Amino acid sequence: MSQTSSTQIQLVRRPSGWPTHEDFRTVTVPYGDLEPGQVRVRNEFVSVDPYMRGRMNDSRSYVAPYALGETITGGAVGRVVESAADEVPVGAVVLHQHGWTDVIQADAGTFRVLADVPGVPLSVRLHILGMTGMTAYVGLTEIAGLKAGDTVFVSGAAGAVGTAAGQIAKLLGAKRVIGSAGSAEKVALLTEKYGYDAAFNYKDGDVRGQLAAAAPEGIDVFFDNVGGEHLEAALEAFNDGGRAALCGAISAYNATERPAGPDNMPNLITRGLTLRGFTLGHYLHLAPEFTERMTGWFAAGSIAYDETIVDGIEHTVDAFLDMMRGANTGKMLVRI
Repeated sequence: MSQTSSTQIQLVRRPSGWPTHEDFRTVTVPYGDLEPGQVRVRNEFVSVDPYMRGRMNDSRSYVAPYALGETITGGAVGRVVESAADEVPVGAVVLHQHGWTDVIQADAGTFRVLADVPGVPLSVRLHILGMTGMTAYVGLTEIAGLKAGDTVFVSGAAGAVGTAAGQIAKLLGAKRVIGSAGSAEKVALLTEKYGYDAAFNYKDGDVRGQLAAAAPEGIDVFFDNVGGEHLEAALEAFNDGGRAALCGAISAYNATERPAGPDNMPNLITRGLTLRGFTLGHYLHLAPEFTERMTGWFAAGSIAYDETIVDGIEHTVDAFLDMMRGANTGKMLVRI
């Protein structure tokens, strides 16, 4: 017999407004012997991400909502500790979507084996070398059609996607990159570490005025993680033919009332603007292109990153709530 137990975090109540600890529970799930074709993985890092908040609601979206009483799924990376599948051997590093758990036992086909590259931390497979970095790349290239010489504005720029987007924009030839963040420390980090030409603290108020001052010649591309006032500011600052990649709207994720829409939507018409929302699942065919380019940039030392790490699967909800309130710089991760 080869038995073990897994600690897992489940959703038990749909949040109204800001999530609380009472919306979740921690359970112990026993595992017996492996069945043919199964593997057992001990996770090393688990991801918490803004999109997870939307899946906690029972509403129409691009993916089904989380079921009550079920474990929260999402990105994680770990190592195989037992295998009944030749193609996924013991010791293999694997990426998967089984989510908030320290140990997972499942069919080998639900795991993707990764090359264990010396000197490359496993954690980066969950952000800059993984879906986070690819989200930034796809948004800038495929969705917004970034061109050399463009001026780019990134909202929520100190988060995982935002820090990637600013760097990628510069590497692709953007003339000027501007970011917003939620503290003076994060604003400094954007310009001193991540290559942003200018940044401002949106909590100081007057987002439109701050963006206008940072981009006196206007913006051509907007990568939006926030929505709300940031979208209004971008609509005001866009040059003719401006393009927006709408990746997230975290400012509204915990709202209990329907937010008012932007008051300057006619600019879409008069300036010939394009606003295009996207989710990464429709662009996975671009993964080889992204991987080739990002791996090269990373190897050349052209990519910086930050991680905010919380230790222990039992603190996953804490990490999620902190991330939703902007306590992280770069990628928020749970280390098992």
